Amino acid sequence: MPATSRFKNAENDALFEAMLALRDLDEAYAFFEDLLTIKELKDISQRWQVARLLSEKKTYSEIAAMTKASAATISRVNKCLEYGAGGYTLMLERSKKCPLADPEEVS
Repeated sequence: MPATSRFKNAENDALFEAMLALRDLDEAYAFFEDLLTIKELKDISQRWQVARLLSEKKTYSEIAAMTKASAATISRVNKCLEYGAGGYTLMLERSKKCPLADPEEVS
């Protein structure tokens, strides 16, 4: 992963430090419910689910059927997995112990 992100600035540092201070899922839900709109959270969650499914070698059509993600979203996530900063890959490795959410519950 690059030492310096192209998004690095004081405001993002403060946001990411706040995220790192979250202690459990309840705190995360409370923080993100206040921080994001429902649509923003659904979009971010969908991208994460797409990344997990791509890492499991699911096809675009399988992922679209499971997540309702557009081909553009799936392609964008795949591009980040292949050529991005390495954040998805890092977190996929760290979260392997977490089961994938039931796609029926994600919609």
